[in-house]
Amino acid sequence: MQVNPSTSSGSQVRVHGYSSSPAPRGRLRRASSDRDAGAAPRAGLLRRRDRRRLLRTRVGAQGGLVAEEQQIRPRHAPVTLRDVAAAAGVSKSTVSRILDERLPRSDSGTAERVRRVAAELGYVRDPSAASLRRGTTMSIGVVVPRLTDTVMAMLYESLAHACRRSGHFAIVATTDDQPDADRTAVEALLQRRVDGLVLSTARLGDDFPGRLAARGVPYVLALRTDGHSLASVGDDRLGGYLATRHLLDLGHRRIGLIAGPGYASSARGRVEGYRQAMAEAGVDVDPAWVAESTFGIESGGDAARSLMGLDPRPTAVFAVNDNTAIGALSVVENLGLSVPKDVSLVGYNDIPIVGRLPTPLTSVRVPFDQIAGAALELLVSGPTDEHDRVRVAQPTLIPRRSTASAPPL
Repeated sequence: MQVNPSTSSGSQVRVHGYSSSPAPRGRLRRASSDRDAGAAPRAGLLRRRDRRRLLRTRVGAQGGLVAEEQQIRPRHAPVTLRDVAAAAGVSKSTVSRILDERLPRSDSGTAERVRRVAAELGYVRDPSAASLRRGTTMSIGVVVPRLTDTVMAMLYESLAHACRRSGHFAIVATTDDQPDADRTAVEALLQRRVDGLVLSTARLGDDFPGRLAARGVPYVLALRTDGHSLASVGDDRLGGYLATRHLLDLGHRRIGLIAGPGYASSARGRVEGYRQAMAEAGVDVDPAWVAESTFGIESGGDAARSLMGLDPRPTAVFAVNDNTAIGALSVVENLGLSVPKDVSLVGYNDIPIVGRLPTPLTSVRVPFDQIAGAALELLVSGPTDEHDRVRVAQPTLIPRRSTASAPPL
């Protein structure tokens, strides 16, 4: 809808190529004077508080737009469902149903006409109005440690895609994996009236999720679990087992472990998988082979330096995430050792960069899209039964050139 000023005969109103010249300004002034004098306003003239007369367009029998006179809102007001319905010649509820992205798309003639008219009129869906009707905001708060961590960025992107498919909107907050910051971030998101929370910062032994449950706050955990809450995670124990079993199958027996932080269920599960595979192979784990770390690159390098200082040193290392594996790879090569000739290395998560390193990294792939989709479904719809409270996605080992047969003893 566009209004173009003219020089002498008032404004010319243009809607979809149709134009109409309203009465000259002088006539409106005279009508105003008549009202001031107590005379009844002339038929067909609007009071100042009334809406102006513009053209209504509707779809004719042959599919073209037909102009009809109609009172509508001022030119700066947004186009509404009612405007689209009037122009398309259908009911408001029909327009609402056709333009609702959460519903299956209809390709009927009526639906195509409604979408075309909505586009021509410049209709933009008003999420705040829909939220008021439903009593929800259709927004989901997502709490991650940091977006500089590729794993967390991938999780958030997967959640954002899942939200978009279901008509929701994801809002992210970062906390640097600090418990106090987690609480601050959650309160900030709740003040923005999000409908629920997806938390990837859960810590074993922390009662914060329980306190949210006691307040009636809808939430679900992702990637990590606290052992009690609704959660969508990967099978970390299986992933740790697959990584270690791969190294054992290559003939390695002295296998070091960069273990990650003990407060994260994901790291702890991978450590359990490592120990299970070693026990099944009859290999006793030397405590010195297990190096604690964070999930960061620098910490992975420090852990690798400690492992490479052992005598005899490990011939292979499993790092519980790709960041620590990248740090380990850098340190091992700076020490003059070759990967995989001297030391084989396996990471975890299979972030995009690891397949493009000079020595592509063997890693355990995590299905982030599946985890994100399950987390959102649990949050929005809830579990189907008591056994559905934790959904577990299966990881996959991706062998690359960072692993090879164990060197001769």
